[in-house]
Amino acid sequence: MTFDITSTDPASAARTGTLTTDHGPIETPIFMPVGTAGTVKAVHQRELETDINAEIILGNTYHLYLRPGLDVLEGAGGLHGFNGWKRPILTDSGGYQVYSLSNTRKIKEEGVTFRSHIDGSKHQFTPEVVMDIQRTIGADIIMAFDECTPYPCDYDYARRSMHMTHRWLDRCIARFDATPDKYGYRQYLFPIVQGSTYKDLRRESAEVIASKERTGNAIGGLAVGEPAEEMYETIAIVNEILPRHKPRYLMGVGTPANILESIALGVDMFDCVMPTRNARHGILFTTEGVINIKNEKWSRDFSSIDSGLDHYASNFYSKAYLRHLIRSEEILGAQIASLHNLAFYLWLVRQARLHIRAGDYVSWKNEMVVRLMQRL
Repeated sequence: MTFDITSTDPASAARTGTLTTDHGPIETPIFMPVGTAGTVKAVHQRELETDINAEIILGNTYHLYLRPGLDVLEGAGGLHGFNGWKRPILTDSGGYQVYSLSNTRKIKEEGVTFRSHIDGSKHQFTPEVVMDIQRTIGADIIMAFDECTPYPCDYDYARRSMHMTHRWLDRCIARFDATPDKYGYRQYLFPIVQGSTYKDLRRESAEVIASKERTGNAIGGLAVGEPAEEMYETIAIVNEILPRHKPRYLMGVGTPANILESIALGVDMFDCVMPTRNARHGILFTTEGVINIKNEKWSRDFSSIDSGLDHYASNFYSKAYLRHLIRSEEILGAQIASLHNLAFYLWLVRQARLHIRAGDYVSWKNEMVVRLMQRL
């Protein structure tokens, strides 16, 4: 994997780059649609590739391990062979999903035991097991196993958790480096910075992660309830330490405004379920602001969903028709809304790249944040 920085913004830490994997290049900054269980909900692989031009998607270790299971994935030649996606894939280690199972999980130095949300069966994730699972899934980019702490979080707990995450990282690296790439293409491990919103812990964690000299690095444990300004402060502190010449991935973030502000702080990669989850509930992100398509005001609005996007679903269907589908709980409504929101997010990062190259990113970003936060 190579990462080449191609331009920088004169007024911020924003940059454009190209991340090259065996499954193809990724232009950064990039938004990565989330395909938790091997699919981006309500969207065909062909639509992701040709209509939306997603350059990389995510899968999830926890969900894919439970269903369809590693034997099925290995038999298919990994997730690429199973779902037909030919471009890069990143897998989350499952740490966040285990974090969300607070009532059934037990965290110890060895790893985490938990019960499946599907059938209640008992399982254990250790750093070694999680590396093996992600090797079998066949992700191009594999995430280290970590503990995601809640917000707010007691300082002593955040410190102990961070140190355990660092010890787990050493075990992840040892296992990863001792095992071969699974399906004939190269796989890469990204460690994750933790430390809640405590500045000294984040600095310490970023220094430890940077010292491991892996191909790229991630920032975890944010967008879990902390105020946006605290999140931005934390990102700025971490990015002062993480190597400039390696990609930086901010996990699970977030709103369009979050993404634009974080790009200005030097983040290259983003993922979030928000575009597709909100779409299924009728919340649309548009080039003029946010729409709740269920509202009565759209019932006779026969204009296109968003003429500001060069995307089929956004231009072909009217707001009135989409409102009817969503309120009727028709599957097509979820599909159209999901396609539109994903097209918007990919449009947003492409526009960011254009303005970074033009050298006017900050002024464009400030204008866009105000516009995109409007409720229409």
